[in-house]
Amino acid sequence: MKVEQISVFLENKAGRLAEVAKILGDNGVNIGALSLADTTDFGILRLIVNDRQKAKQVLKDAGFTVGITEVIAVEVDDTPGGLARILTPLAENGINVEYMYAFVEKSSNKAVLIFKFENLEKAIEVLKANNITILPGEKVYNL
Repeated sequence: MKVEQISVFLENKAGRLAEVAKILGDNGVNIGALSLADTTDFGILRLIVNDRQKAKQVLKDAGFTVGITEVIAVEVDDTPGGLARILTPLAENGINVEYMYAFVEKSSNKAVLIFKFENLEKAIEVLKANNITILPGEKVYNL
């Protein structure tokens, strides 16, 4: 049920994001989803890729600080109110969304969102209880 996300800490300066993209591309690692959050001095690049271990290793070899974080990929109806259908039961159960971002590809006719929750296990329980589809990592890595 959980998906492994690569987190890369970047200096907030021109060219660092391009460098990560080039390293991954040169090593055959495909990016399926990404999010970039920044502060004045650094940014955190979050990636869903087809080969987590390879991505982690080639970026570490290039001097980047890299970690792996567990997140959840959820299918969302690509219609008005689709996101609310996901978020409402989570809110009703006191589950906080730390961050989220969208996937580049769709799964069937649905959008795919990546979520990081304070309590992943409780979030999974609530999503399942509300018949919300959680995608397994193997499917997500190959979208």
